[in-house]
Amino acid sequence: MATLTEAPPPLSPTAPEEKPPRRRGRFTPYWLLLPGILWLLVFFALPMIYQASTSVQTGSLETGYKVTWHFATYWDALADYWPQFLRSILYAGAATILCLVLGYPLAYLIAFRAGRWRNLIMVLVIAPFFTSFLIRTLAWKTILADGGPVVGALNSLHVLDVTSWLGWTTGDRVLATPLAVVCGLTYNFLPFMILPLYTSLERIDGRLHEAAGDLYAKPVTTFRKVTFPLSMPGVVSGTLLTFIPAAGDYVNAELLGSTDTRMIGNVIQTQFLRILDYPTAAALSFILMAAILLMVTFYIRKSGTEDLV
Repeated sequence: MATLTEAPPPLSPTAPEEKPPRRRGRFTPYWLLLPGILWLLVFFALPMIYQASTSVQTGSLETGYKVTWHFATYWDALADYWPQFLRSILYAGAATILCLVLGYPLAYLIAFRAGRWRNLIMVLVIAPFFTSFLIRTLAWKTILADGGPVVGALNSLHVLDVTSWLGWTTGDRVLATPLAVVCGLTYNFLPFMILPLYTSLERIDGRLHEAAGDLYAKPVTTFRKVTFPLSMPGVVSGTLLTFIPAAGDYVNAELLGSTDTRMIGNVIQTQFLRILDYPTAAALSFILMAAILLMVTFYIRKSGTEDLV
């Protein structure tokens, strides 16, 4: 009874709640992003702002240029050079389709059939990057030279008859024609198509192909229902990496083409460096950028995938 009636021992005072320790280094990711953000601001955003202000200026080198918000420069530039815009889109589209047709089988071979030769083939794909872009383009002047083996083979196969009928070549000549420019674009930007395609195909689980075979799917059906849909991120990435720089390229049209194959990049280069009409050149640049941005946005939405490699 005495034990039961004894008062319980006093409770120990509760310890004060400890504040959670401050998270150290929570700003570290932002500090790591800072150099990249500064790089984009200095070398991308500021030049864009400067070019935007240049496009609405009026004047000359003698009197100086002033911002007068002369937006008519955009309309005048588009009205004067719309054929070059359409030609650039046409050449870039043709080169992109050729790169896809040539690059997809090669990327498929590297991903699924190359075996021990995979690394060697990958080195051969990126080998053109070991030389200058200018040297690679100049080499095509020798490859497509009049009377050369390539032109002779195309003549013997009557390919030039068809391309002449389509307006892509002139008689037995390939140089200084649209076909030469498209060939140069295709060669120079083909690795940009193959690498994303290979990356996308290499990520496909091989067991999916086995499962399709277990369901009695033919190889064509397996490719159409399994392989190609799963490789769409690589297709979208490769086509964008090919089309965007090809549309603004001017080296291939300058070295392999003629005055009749000038692209909008050649016009911008001429306006900047020869005619010295800076407002028109800046306006053309922004029109090209806006057109490509609209086409890319529409293409990504219609492609049905946003998972880009």
